[in-house]
Order: sequence, then structure tokens, then C-alpha cells
Amino acid sequence: MLNAIFGKIFMMTFVDELRWRGMIHDIMPGTEEQLLRESTSGYIGFDPTADSLHIGNLIPIMMLVHFQRTGHKPIALVGGATGMVGDPSGRSEERVFLDEDTLNHNLNCQKKQLEKFLDFNCGSNSAEIVNNYEWFRDMYFLEFLRDVGKHISINYMMAKDSVKKRLETGLSFTEFSYQLVQGYDFLFLYKNKNCKLQMGGSDQWGNIVTGTELIRRKEGGEAFALTCPLITKADGGKFGKSEQGNVWLDPGRTSPYAFYQFWLNASDEDAETFIKIFTLLSKEEIRELTLEHKKIPHLRLLQKRLAAEVTTMVHSAEDLQSAVEASEILFGKGTTATLKKLDEKTLLSIFDGVPQFIVERNSLEGGIDVVELLGEKTGVFPSKGETRRMIKGGGVIVNKSKIEDEGIVINHDWLLNGKYLLIQKGKKNYYLIIFK
Repeated sequence: MLNAIFGKIFMMTFVDELRWRGMIHDIMPGTEEQLLRESTSGYIGFDPTADSLHIGNLIPIMMLVHFQRTGHKPIALVGGATGMVGDPSGRSEERVFLDEDTLNHNLNCQKKQLEKFLDFNCGSNSAEIVNNYEWFRDMYFLEFLRDVGKHISINYMMAKDSVKKRLETGLSFTEFSYQLVQGYDFLFLYKNKNCKLQMGGSDQWGNIVTGTELIRRKEGGEAFALTCPLITKADGGKFGKSEQGNVWLDPGRTSPYAFYQFWLNASDEDAETFIKIFTLLSKEEIRELTLEHKKIPHLRLLQKRLAAEVTTMVHSAEDLQSAVEASEILFGKGTTATLKKLDEKTLLSIFDGVPQFIVERNSLEGGIDVVELLGEKTGVFPSKGETRRMIKGGGVIVNKSKIEDEGIVINHDWLLNGKYLLIQKGKKNYYLIIFK
């Protein structure tokens, strides 16, 4: 989807694009003029403390996407070195350090995810991924102090919010020095990649301007900074969190179904904000869609389009279709065939929280009468008599197939993912039987 867009001509500038989407928090004077003067390289750093990026990282990723679409060269920096130090910005305590093998694993996983969003083969503004460990691994401590530390004063570093907020609770020298390490990243990219812009979240402003200051003092050069706001939900809740925790881009951590549901469940106010930030829909498309949504809000047009766009972009059109089909199961539109296509993770995501019954697997040897299973074996129904009455009344559905014969025998062939049986009593009451 993204590649088809790169061939189009876009008249709107990068800053204009971010501005109408509500994606600018701070911008250094002269940044917009620099971007208008020439095609520029710009970078954003990504924290390698997990083997997957999460939807909070989608904001800077979208900044890089827009940067490239407007003719500039995006650089994604994965912090193999800075990940060993730890950024104090926005943190109340020092992080637990990761070993080198874990960091390298995380970096490789994140690189694969970033490659889904950026074009690495489009000529002069092809995207690039760099790892700051490459230029830090052979640098000696004394060399760093002499070439970097002497150019930034203690007073300058102490004035940063990320430092001041941690002075009462404690700040190690390691974290205190983080802004110098990140500042050197910008200096290195400025000298070796002609990179003149660093972007990031608003909590990174102090670290970013340290880089611009280092470039000015050490090279006599001019570099620029731009940050996006940290997204919050309309109800004050933290963006990017579900009841299960972080919403990840890795389908192994957050299934495409759960990912789709996160966006689908956004409030009207949040959906209106999110669709500007997390999709590539044009200003005109979003305005028309918003107006239509407000006429018929119960149809949730904004949420459905938002969920569809982001799920397709992060996962695939096929994953979106599966997520939509899975969503329909709860509303009676799913079929047995649809149910059988679900992987175990998605099945459990859909029916998270429904009553579950554990039945010994060996009870399926030779089959088990459906009346016995739903009656005394599990207690889905209080008795065999009640089970028979519900079957006769058409109120018992097993794996989305209505049971009309009380003599049916359940065997291994009925199981979903070789383990589960989905029981539906009436229209809305679900039960999951697990054979162990």
C-alpha cells in the first residue's frame, strides 16, 4: 500500500503535512526554511529494549513516512549503544540493562518491522537504518570525554527537564551522560550522512537540542529539531495500552484481531484524532469521513476506517479480513468455517473472559454424548433435561453449528485447534470447553 503512494507528487510540505495532522509539538526556528531550501536527511531513534515496536512507536514511524513522501531521506536509528545506557526522559527510575545478545535480537526484530513502512529503494531519498553501536563500539572513554564532553557544560546538562525531574529520586552518571551519547549520534550523522534534522517525541526535545548544540560548537554547523506531541486519550488514559498491556506491532505479541479491536474501540473523539496521525488518508478524505460519521455516529464509520487502515498497514489486507471475520463471530455472523480458520491466539482473544470448562481429553475416546457433555460434565446447563429442552428449542450452538439432534456424539473431529469447543447458549451467552 505504501509503495504505491511514493510515486505520486505531493505539493504539501513536510511541516504543512504534520501541522494539519496535529503532529508538531516543538520546532526549532529555521527548520521549515531548511526543508524548503533542499532535500534533507533526518532521523529518529528507536529504543531496542523489546523485540517488537509498539503502537506508541507508530507516531515517529509515521513522521518518517511523511518525511520520505515529501522528498526527504529518512534515517531510522536503532540504538544498540544508547540501549545499553538508558534514557532518563519520562522515567522515574533507572531501567534494567540488557545483555548484548538480547539487544542484538531486539534490534534485528525491530529492523524487520521498520522495513514494512519505509521505501529503501527509491533513489536519492531511499530510507536507511543505522545502528549507533557501529560508531560507539571502538570509541575509548577518554576519547569521548575529550571530543564530546568538553563541548557541553554541566550547567547546560543540568538544565534539561529529564535531568531535573530525576535529581530527587536519584540519577546515575550513566543516565546523566545519555544526552551526550544521543547528541553524538546527531553529530556523527551530520558529518557522515549529511543529516540536518532530528525528530522524536516531545519528551526528547532536551536530548535533541543537545545534538544541535554539539554540532554548532564542534563543527560550526547548523542543525534542526522537530518533535511530535505525546498522544493521550480523551478520557485521560494512557495511549497504547489495552487491558492486556502494550499493543505491539508483532502479531505474535498482539494478534491482528486484538490489534484491530484496539482501534475499533476508540472513542469518537480519539478516532477523529487518531485517523489523522496513524493513517495516510488525505485531509479531504478525513474531513468527508468525519462529517459522515457525525451524521450517523452509531455506525462508527471513523473507527472502522481507522482500524482497517492501520491493521492493513501494520499487518496485511488478509489479516484485516481475518480480524473482521473474527469480530463478526461475536455478533452471530460467523460460520463454522470462519471459526475453524482462527489460530489459537485469536480464538482466545475473542473469547477472553467467557466462562471456561476443563474436561479430561481422554473422555473423548469413543466420543461423548452432547447432552452429557453440556449437562453433568461441564454444567453449561444445570441438567440433562434442560440441555435436551434447549436443543429442541434450537438454543444450543456448537462451533457455530446449531445442534438439532440430542443424540449427537462429540469426538476429536469437533475440536478447534485440536483443543477447544465453543458453546453458544441463545444469542449472546458463550462458553469455552477446553480438553486437556
